[in-house]
Amino acid sequence: MSSLERIRRALSAHEPETLPVSPNGHAAVAVILREVDGVLEVLFIERAKREGDPWSGHMAFPGGRVDRVDEHARNAAERETLEEVGVSLADAEALGRLDDLRGIHAAAPDRETVISAFVYFVVDPGPLKPNWEVEQAFWFPLASLCDPARYVGYSMTLGGGFCYPGILVGEPERHVVWGLTYRFLEFFFQVIGCPLPNRWEGRGV
Repeated sequence: MSSLERIRRALSAHEPETLPVSPNGHAAVAVILREVDGVLEVLFIERAKREGDPWSGHMAFPGGRVDRVDEHARNAAERETLEEVGVSLADAEALGRLDDLRGIHAAAPDRETVISAFVYFVVDPGPLKPNWEVEQAFWFPLASLCDPARYVGYSMTLGGGFCYPGILVGEPERHVVWGLTYRFLEFFFQVIGCPLPNRWEGRGV
């Protein structure tokens, strides 16, 4: 697993691909790292289940829509992180930005959103304080995301029941990272020179 310094160097040299803002809006998420006893960890949230939210109940990074009050997408990621989990990124180290993604959900194909991801390192994030938008929030060892034994399939009834590659980070069939969050992790590990294992192997399906 790459050290924090290697991650710093790789992200500082990366030129992210940015996309034009979609007519349906722009969203931003924060990929937040911390180090505990020499082990790097990343913060995940389980979104609360809400009617009308196409990403209801999904595993994700903290974040949300870019509002008029936000000067930049990065400001939205920081604001939403503070609101959703009580972690201030005001004094965090901004490590870099990943390539933008287009968010299209099978349940709402007409609501495409451009999503940006910003990577941070925090020395002392303090206790997590999930708000009403978050069912659960927790830290997970970064190195464990590369463990092939954690690769599972995630099926959805919508979209023809296609089985998506996922990473188990907690309770089976509940805490599975897949979709946009998985793709951002792919970008992250590619940038730092440690590609994730073959996404179609070890899924248990």
